Amino acid sequence: MQYIQRDNCVEIKNVTDFDPVKIFECGQCFRWNADENGVYLGVAMNRAAKVWKTDESVFISGTLEDFENIWRDYFDLDRDYAALRSSLNTDEYIKKAAEFSAGIRLLRQDRWETLCSFIISQCNNIARIKRIIEALCRSFGEPIFFEGKTLYSFPDAERLAGLCEKDLEPIKSGYRAKYIIEAANSVASGKTDLDILAAGSYDEALRTLKGLSGVGDKVANCVILFGLHMMDAFPVDVWIKRAIGANYGKGFDPKIFGDAAGLAQQYMFYYARSQGKS
Repeated sequence: MQYIQRDNCVEIKNVTDFDPVKIFECGQCFRWNADENGVYLGVAMNRAAKVWKTDESVFISGTLEDFENIWRDYFDLDRDYAALRSSLNTDEYIKKAAEFSAGIRLLRQDRWETLCSFIISQCNNIARIKRIIEALCRSFGEPIFFEGKTLYSFPDAERLAGLCEKDLEPIKSGYRAKYIIEAANSVASGKTDLDILAAGSYDEALRTLKGLSGVGDKVANCVILFGLHMMDAFPVDVWIKRAIGANYGKGFDPKIFGDAAGLAQQYMFYYARSQGKS
């Protein structure tokens, strides 16, 4: 990988497996949106940026300092995703899903934002999840001024911990408001320490997260994969259930994918949803 400053952006050359559409549309994040030219604008790690790709390079707005301190880690650019993808050759289905979904990278997202976002995601569709999250950020986040627009940071746990359910009525999160506030209080108080969980075991993270109200297996595994970045986590939603039922059947164990199980899950999810079938 090579990168250089180009005016108000950084150009990244010789990076494999980086497709902004697949990265931002594979269900792992909710704050990146494309314009009519395919340029994605989003807010992450309290910073706004644009991301786009040409035939030869990937571009991320901002300075070299921004890239080295924020975006290089956020996009997990020091990991060889081509090698991980090549390792997923256990059967024809996952090879086909991996080939179709090549370009996905697992973002190293803010842990609290990931937990809160996936609490919001339960029993919800992506469009509505995005609306609720943006309303939450507009109401309680800090303004970020970017290229003539006002965007908003994701509110930290301490900010939301001081709220009551009525305060969240304008964002229309419904019954999830209670879970958001309870999780915020647990994280803000240190009772749930996401940094410690990230440094520990999968089993401990799963047990602790499922101890939070409104967090079951699927949400917990999403947080473990997308927030704690444990790449052996394997969230199971309706699309994954269909794919497993059609291609693996009973007795399926994601451990067949080894340390790349989480990436395999994203390939399966993106492939199944894009095809509208498993």
